[in-house]
Amino acid sequence: MNNILEIKNLNISFQLEEEKAKAVHGVNLTLEKGKVLGIVGESGCGKSVTAMSIMKLLPSNAVIEAGEIIFNGENLLKMPDKKMQTIRGSKISLIPQDPLTSLNPLYTVGEQIIETIEFHLKVSRNEARELAVEALKSVKIPEAQDRLNDYPHQFSGGMRQRAIIAMALCCNPELIIADEPTTALDVTVQAQILDLIRQIQADRGTSLIFITHDLGVIAEFCDNVAVMYAGRVVEYASVADIFKNSGLVKGEDYRHPYTKGLLESLPSPDKEILNVISGQPPQITENIAGCVFNPRCPYKMPVCETLEPVLTLHARNHEVFCHLF
Repeated sequence: MNNILEIKNLNISFQLEEEKAKAVHGVNLTLEKGKVLGIVGESGCGKSVTAMSIMKLLPSNAVIEAGEIIFNGENLLKMPDKKMQTIRGSKISLIPQDPLTSLNPLYTVGEQIIETIEFHLKVSRNEARELAVEALKSVKIPEAQDRLNDYPHQFSGGMRQRAIIAMALCCNPELIIADEPTTALDVTVQAQILDLIRQIQADRGTSLIFITHDLGVIAEFCDNVAVMYAGRVVEYASVADIFKNSGLVKGEDYRHPYTKGLLESLPSPDKEILNVISGQPPQITENIAGCVFNPRCPYKMPVCETLEPVLTLHARNHEVFCHLF
């Protein structure tokens, strides 16, 4: 197994006015080269914080209390800022949620892509411009030569997201982090952007982390999926185990109750009423004894209220944190 990324026992807290709140609890994740890892969960579960820690782009009040993030054999958390600047944007790129706030409205789209290319690839201005045109063409922006001179407000939402993807790809990164890249787009444009990301990943063999709250997207083109809840990975498995085989191992369903709840809430033609997970996710400042999901879990046992579950490993590298198993 050739892993491009390994996250080991990552713990992140935020320093609030009067207290410290823990946002990420002992997260362990691996990503093989050329594979797609999906990270799914409700808003506030720690998906984006985990991703931003890889880029070392956490807010100033964030504290990484423990852990390692190994990228191509190097621990990014111990890497000097100057060296990290050369990694960020060239070896590891980000496709953010909202392209409008990610692009500088005062500069043309082309200028922003060219600046990225010049910084990382150390080429001439003319060469950078040619590469920027090719980047826009690669994401199917028509008349790329002319659109290079347009400002972000002259692009539609879908075209802005394509421009962001072009910027992420222009230096041929080894790892792309897509942080809910279709959230701000309408449904039709979402499908186009997802198809584009899938095609680019397949053509280039780039490793990809895809963050979303949509299990349907995960099912379409991820190889493995990590389900996060309240800052913890509660389940890690192949997409086949979660969806196609319904998590069945030797006739038994080993999926986490939270994962089951998410799957049962997906719409389908044969459902008249959608199932919902009762209650709300805990606030970052809440301390819940035992299993953090126990206040919402329909399978709760007495042990769940007192003891935190440990990792249970099943066939095919299927990991679950649950007392049921």
